[in-house]
Amino acid sequence: MKRLALDVLFHDDHIVVINKPAGLLSVPDRFDASLPDARSMVRAQFGEAFVVHRLDRDTSGVMIFALNAEAHRSLSMQFEHHTVTKLYHAIVSGTVERDSFSIDIPLMADAKRKGLVRPSARGKEARTEITVIERFRLATLVEAKLITGRQHQIRVHCAAVGHPLLVDADYGRASEFLLSSIKRKFKLAKNTEERPIIERQTLHAHTLGILHPVDNTGAQWTAPYPKDFAATLQVLRKYAAPYESTFDIEFF
Repeated sequence: MKRLALDVLFHDDHIVVINKPAGLLSVPDRFDASLPDARSMVRAQFGEAFVVHRLDRDTSGVMIFALNAEAHRSLSMQFEHHTVTKLYHAIVSGTVERDSFSIDIPLMADAKRKGLVRPSARGKEARTEITVIERFRLATLVEAKLITGRQHQIRVHCAAVGHPLLVDADYGRASEFLLSSIKRKFKLAKNTEERPIIERQTLHAHTLGILHPVDNTGAQWTAPYPKDFAATLQVLRKYAAPYESTFDIEFF
């Protein structure tokens, strides 16, 4: 990964809110300390920093750090009691028919696949609220509101209801999204290879809302889509727009 600059959305004496790029670890890797991570970058710029929550390495978006023990305690309690607003935007496979619905499927560690999660009645409670934002012929842009915050929750829940992320090598059907997969008569220049539009999970932590740990006022931040996520939507709008239904045409 090329050298990264910290994209700070907000900071004061108590908290730092960043827009984490995909590919950046949330915390240092246990086996390779040379890999860049968000916590170390925050500490390099602001001094001591406490981890409150994490994003998967390949998930982009809003992430918050506490700069002192008091703020860390307050934010940790908010996350533990599910009073934080956590809205993710995801591009999932297939056309989601219902405009909104809840997914209430317990999750547990997958004994057969280390580091991954699977649905199980013996698992921990996991709830996600899904709202459709935009539909395409082969994919749907949805907003996922986390009620609980289990590992890989959105990815597993979407897969469990038949709509895995458009790109998700672990729980979905593809490890990359190519223009050739949807553009008719796609032609590639001679002696060149097609580059993926996006080659990481199509998930973005869009909005985070908290009560400020010191003055207790409400605060909310939104992270703009990164280039690969925005480009994927642009391609879908151009080449996979929904077919117009004849029932939508008015006759006079």
